Amino acid sequence: MKVGTDGVLLGSWVNVQNEKKILDIGTGTGLIALMMAQRTSAQIIGIEIEKNAAEEALYNCTISDWKNRLSIQNISFQEFAEKSNEKFDLIISNPPFFINDQKSKQNNIAIAKHNDLLPLPDLISGSKKLISEEGKIAVILSVIATKKIIELINRAGLFVTRLTEVFPTPQKEANRCLIEFSKTKQVLQKNTLTILDKSGGDFSESYKELTKDFYLKF
Repeated sequence: MKVGTDGVLLGSWVNVQNEKKILDIGTGTGLIALMMAQRTSAQIIGIEIEKNAAEEALYNCTISDWKNRLSIQNISFQEFAEKSNEKFDLIISNPPFFINDQKSKQNNIAIAKHNDLLPLPDLISGSKKLISEEGKIAVILSVIATKKIIELINRAGLFVTRLTEVFPTPQKEANRCLIEFSKTKQVLQKNTLTILDKSGGDFSESYKELTKDFYLKF
């Protein structure tokens, strides 16, 4: 599985402070879990339902500098949420959000991209159970899925605290949203981010500044 811009964006953008426990839902290759290990001193659990991806994430974490703070579980989020009594200071996820789109013939890619196995209502209800009272949840979603998840967040008695609309280029409409929400109502912080510059040939200065700790070329 390739490292995608969505995961790098989310792992760079999320606010981290003094988190002691972090949960990465749908960890894939372990990218975001590793980014959280680089940015914090927390203990991090990455969960992944697809067996091959979970094995790859485990390998990547094992050979990292933060292996003692990282663990990977091959389990569905629904099962993990039902069984776990832990409380997390941060829950982070680059979840599957395609609905009714044509699926890839490769099952592992279909699992990663389509929300059949992790519907948004399950993500919200499970996260609400597992998050600490002062904790936060952070996700990246398509613009269409963002509208749906905000409805579910409000219905669950949670509150959106940060929202960044992501534009591929200055000439195109936003196609992603970065969202943080929690149990505590706060003044909403809302802004925008453009990934590529006007020419579309290079990353924007704002994107470089946000992600510079993770790209060797920056």
